[in-house]
Amino acid sequence: MMKYSEKVMDHFRNPRNAGDMSNPDGVGKEGNPVCGDMMEIAIKVDDDKITDIKFKTFGCGSAIAVSSMITEMAKGMSLDQALSISKEMVAKELDGLPPNKMHCSNLGSKALKNAIENYKARKAGKEVAAEPLAVE
Repeated sequence: MMKYSEKVMDHFRNPRNAGDMSNPDGVGKEGNPVCGDMMEIAIKVDDDKITDIKFKTFGCGSAIAVSSMITEMAKGMSLDQALSISKEMVAKELDGLPPNKMHCSNLGSKALKNAIENYKARKAGKEVAAEPLAVE
């Protein structure tokens, strides 16, 4: 069994940017039906930069740590920079994830990408329904 890095444990125990955001500019969700992890990322955008970001994650410690880290990485970035955050970059920032938990970092980058796409669709005037994270 691989041990979790100190960084993973820190972000799991003290997640950054967790919680609700009122009137987000974009919301993205991603889930993994196999493990049951669900991630939702909400962003505020000003002048093409992510000025605020929050997450809600229902899942394992790795999923929570990934959500926390990806929000830390994306805050202050331009939308294009944030879109380039890969699952490998997130895992590297966390000093690695166990191989069976790498899918969690994929969830984070996909949820962020979905939030940015949601923001761009809204900005383009497309009505996009963003349902709240469903926990059944």
